Amino acid sequence: MRKLFVIVSVLLLVAFALQFVLAAVGAFTKPAGDGSYALHSVNGTVIIPVLTLLTILFAALARAPGRLIGLTILPFGLVVVQALTAVLANGSTDAAGVSSPFGLTIAGLHAVNGIIAVHVVVGILRAARELATPAPADAIGVTVREGEPV
Repeated sequence: MRKLFVIVSVLLLVAFALQFVLAAVGAFTKPAGDGSYALHSVNGTVIIPVLTLLTILFAALARAPGRLIGLTILPFGLVVVQALTAVLANGSTDAAGVSSPFGLTIAGLHAVNGIIAVHVVVGILRAARELATPAPADAIGVTVREGEPV
């Protein structure tokens, strides 16, 4: 299960990285239309939430420490915040459909939240790899006290 925890964590990180690429595709699509961000939306509303839930599940099945399981829950919460910021940003337009300063600010927070989510997933992946890598059988724990020669 620990190897699967690592694999799902890698897939989640790839999905988040791909999300930034898909956002750029939407931003640079000419002419821009309602479908410009379609792939970004599908990845963000289907793929990433499923992978976050699988990451939580595999962390629990791998018998990860409680703190790590708690950390795996954080990306799911951040995905919920992403959805809320996207809805707020898209809904904050005037009668002509022009973005308001409030909507643009929320859109910026959408991007910042995505960056935070990536950093959290990197931490999860590091911890998952550490959990999946067994300590050598002949390893001996050594405590060195400050001031003592090594």
